[in-house]
Amino acid sequence: MFKSFVYSIFQWYKLFFTFLKAFFMSSAERSLENLALRSQLAVYQQREMKGEIPKPRVDSVFRQLWVLLSKIYPNWKESLVIVKPETVISWHKTAFKAFWKRKSKKAGRPSISPATIALIKRIYKENPLLSPEKIYEKLISLNIIDAPCPNTIAKYIPRTKKSPANNKTQSWKTFLKNHCKDIWAIDFFTVPTLTFKVLYVLLIVSHNRRKIEHFAVTLNPDSAWVCQQIRNATPFGECPKYIIHDNDSIFVSEKLQKFLENSNIKSKRIGYHEPWQNGICERTIGILRQELLNHVIPLNQRHLEKLLKEYIEKYYNTERTHQGIGCQTLVLKEKPVETKVCNTVLNSKPVLGGLYHSYNKVA
Repeated sequence: MFKSFVYSIFQWYKLFFTFLKAFFMSSAERSLENLALRSQLAVYQQREMKGEIPKPRVDSVFRQLWVLLSKIYPNWKESLVIVKPETVISWHKTAFKAFWKRKSKKAGRPSISPATIALIKRIYKENPLLSPEKIYEKLISLNIIDAPCPNTIAKYIPRTKKSPANNKTQSWKTFLKNHCKDIWAIDFFTVPTLTFKVLYVLLIVSHNRRKIEHFAVTLNPDSAWVCQQIRNATPFGECPKYIIHDNDSIFVSEKLQKFLENSNIKSKRIGYHEPWQNGICERTIGILRQELLNHVIPLNQRHLEKLLKEYIEKYYNTERTHQGIGCQTLVLKEKPVETKVCNTVLNSKPVLGGLYHSYNKVA
């Protein structure tokens, strides 16, 4: 570990002095050196393609350098030879995962001991009709102070009945279908910046047309901030009847619940570990990641807000079609005149620097 750290520092020093040397070169010298290096690279690439030499393996310093160059050098994609631009994006994600893993602590419920598992199985074997709740009550009656909860007990006994969530599947889906015009869904997702700062994005999606009604970005979300964002999303009292959310401490806080009650909005909390119950919002977050955030590394909060605003307002809500609503756009537009493919002429307008395009028919 120490040797790799020293090696990384040494490599960065070499890169720094190389940069200083190039910085003080004249324009002609820099052009000639660039030609010399590119000619050698062309020979190396030709030999690698023929299989005469193995494909080069890059180290962590090389990856860090290219993640940095991707943000400060406009034509970085054109200069890539041995890797693809998508690889540079994935390097940033890998670095963020390593950074967050080191920073984070182990989450979730603490594991139970093998002796506890053996005791649970013994009680169930001797009393096969007992439910997890009754086994828990039995342990409490025996004055066992560290008895696991019924959900944990249920993991270690055979399932003789369907889980309560399965019994409620049809009723929840029926509720979503019958009240889709009056339902909004709300959720958070996180986005790491170039410097590994974690930004929280609040997303509000309507169930009727899957339209993103509002989004906001912050470093430190709290219930007061969420209340203000809901106010911003509901001007002139245009509130939904229901808001679906998960069990995040911000959403279930007394302050936010009181605000929703005063705004005549009914809070609908999904079940624990049941993200499918907020599926439309979860799917929208997945689309944002797949179609935007997986291709761009945001520099800071302002940059992320600009990216999301352009994508949502100029493409997602107005141009992107959705299979769930009959392959229509979220914001309905007037249908153009019918034409055949051979007679169709389109004007295109780039979105997000050409990542996507919007089209209009030429009359």
